Amino acid sequence: MFNIHRKEIIWAGRKLVLETGRIARQADGAVLATYDDTTVLCTAVANRSVKQGIDFFPLTVNYQEKTYAAGKIPGGFFKREGRPSEKETLVSRLIDRPIRPLFAKGFRNETQVIATVMSHDLENDPDIVAVVGSSAALTLSGIPFMGPIAAARVGYINGEYVLNPRLDEMENSKLDLVVAGTVDAVLMVESEASELTEDIMLGAVMFGHRGMQPVIQAIIELAELAAKDPWDIPVDAGAEAAYAKVKAAAEGAVREAYGERVKQARVEKLSKAKKAAVAALEAQGVDPQKAAEAFKELEKDVVRNSILDTKLRIDGRDTETVRPIVAEVGVLPRVHGTALFTRGETQALVATTLGTGDDEQFIDALEGTYRENFLLHYNFPPYSVGEAGRVGFTGRREVGHGKLAWRALRAVLPGKDKFPYTIRVVSEITESNGSSSMATVCGASLSMMDAGVPLLKPVAGIAMGLIKEEGRFAVLSDILGDEDHLGDMDFKVAGTDAGITSLQMDIKITGITEEIMRVALDQAKGGRVHILGEMAKALSGSRGELNAYAPRIETIQVPKDKIREVIGTGGKVVREIVEKTGAKIDIGDDGTIKVSASDLEVINAAIKWIQGIVAEAEVGKVYDGKVVKVVDFGAFVNFIGNKDGLVHISELAAQRVAKVSDVVAEGQAVKVKVLGIDDRGKIRLSMRVVDQATGGEIADTREKRERAED
Repeated sequence: MFNIHRKEIIWAGRKLVLETGRIARQADGAVLATYDDTTVLCTAVANRSVKQGIDFFPLTVNYQEKTYAAGKIPGGFFKREGRPSEKETLVSRLIDRPIRPLFAKGFRNETQVIATVMSHDLENDPDIVAVVGSSAALTLSGIPFMGPIAAARVGYINGEYVLNPRLDEMENSKLDLVVAGTVDAVLMVESEASELTEDIMLGAVMFGHRGMQPVIQAIIELAELAAKDPWDIPVDAGAEAAYAKVKAAAEGAVREAYGERVKQARVEKLSKAKKAAVAALEAQGVDPQKAAEAFKELEKDVVRNSILDTKLRIDGRDTETVRPIVAEVGVLPRVHGTALFTRGETQALVATTLGTGDDEQFIDALEGTYRENFLLHYNFPPYSVGEAGRVGFTGRREVGHGKLAWRALRAVLPGKDKFPYTIRVVSEITESNGSSSMATVCGASLSMMDAGVPLLKPVAGIAMGLIKEEGRFAVLSDILGDEDHLGDMDFKVAGTDAGITSLQMDIKITGITEEIMRVALDQAKGGRVHILGEMAKALSGSRGELNAYAPRIETIQVPKDKIREVIGTGGKVVREIVEKTGAKIDIGDDGTIKVSASDLEVINAAIKWIQGIVAEAEVGKVYDGKVVKVVDFGAFVNFIGNKDGLVHISELAAQRVAKVSDVVAEGQAVKVKVLGIDDRGKIRLSMRVVDQATGGEIADTREKRERAED
């Protein structure tokens, strides 16, 4: 019934198994990839027919995590997995980015790759397994995919590279880098680092590329056993003839348009040139879609060859110059921290909001639920590129760009013990012609410093591009949107003056060499240092104090065995403190209590209350108290937090007291001295030896009189 084929290898000390032929047999390609006890089912399916009028490759990648994989049941009322989480979106992009350039040119069949996590051992992150399994499924499917590829994670622990470190090992790693590639070259890099040098980062990329080669070989060997017959690679009939006609009709207009340095004017000229060329070719019997595709190829050739020939770019810059930068802070009056970062025709308005522990985000992951106190959200409204479009939907691109900036900044954030705030940064892209994610990094760094967040160092980011043709190449600093669209590489580097905090690379060709990566890293370092200098003109470091409108948070530590007293039965005590003072209170399991409010007096009042609750009575010390109950033999006085003590009738006054109510009444403020605490914790108090006006102690005259009588 089953025609099962398996390939097993030992990879980074653990068994990797690729199996096909048992599950999902109706898919074009299906592989069950298992690494230790983490299992991902990866499938690939493509439609046999092509929809008319499609001028792009409709590839969809869906990575999905099932909670049963970790022995969990989803939360909420429906008890079913809902919309994709942030991680599922990011891993979907992680798979998409390296496989997309490897489909045959001209292939337009709708294609879908689905990777489903079915078992998670809580030690090996499923993302690498999903990339490997998806590559294997495509390689076996017969779909015109020019793979296979593989991926690997690289850690940097105690000065050594580690291949595919386990989740617990990553806690001690200064690097989290994922690299994907083919036998010959690197296709994609995604990373987060702790200010590592360019040499260490490049070494990590190449270490990961070498480390993934056994997996690529395993996929090839599995394909030799189980691959389906390859589809016919589509031949774009008439493409060369259409290109020649478009070139003859429109090359001059295209060169003139790209001589225009202002984006809007350039776009308008290109639109007119394209419309005229397509109309002219349609009159000659050329299909309008083929004419439009040929015009796109003409644009690409004109721009790329011009840059390689002249070393000058669309806007007249050389390959290393960064566009003019204007950095401003404190732009919005009531926001905790703001920055407006403008680089050429790319602009980000970034706002920072400081919150308390109540504002932390709860994330329910397969590995367990945890709280995140640093949030970065990136928005890309259509007006930023002069278009009208849908607003309100957060797309995969926005999630990915926001996460890239988040990774770039996390290394310089203060620890929660030093800065117990929840930090939310929102980047509104108000103009875009170039890397808006790197503008977000720069703006977010300035915005947080403006809010008073004590960053270890400012962080800047720069996007690099590549033009590569027949042995010639040019690396471009601070690329424009057109250079990104028409180029071969999108290489983004963020970091401080000391090192890299994040590196992301996507390649549109079959790969790049170590030499090109080294040139790009060195060139990016110069650009990053220049941008940091421009940012310093607005703000060189974090402000010494928080914004006036930000909440204040004070932290105190109480013994763990006192937490119950602060909370009270059913939360009664802490609710009373909140209601009476107006402060917010967050109590940790370790006894850490965070008290927050916009008014420092409110915070101090709440802290004083809490300290009173947890404080221990000291024998011989005088306290302010309040009578809470009057009985025949004395009065009970609340004098420290929720602690009461007894003032015996004999300790109410220096003279003999016949009736307790003659001296005190419930609710009366009194001053008492602690005489002693018995083994059961009962506290004896005295008013007699304390001056009720000043709080000073009075000599015990009764004892003196009794001694004299003896």
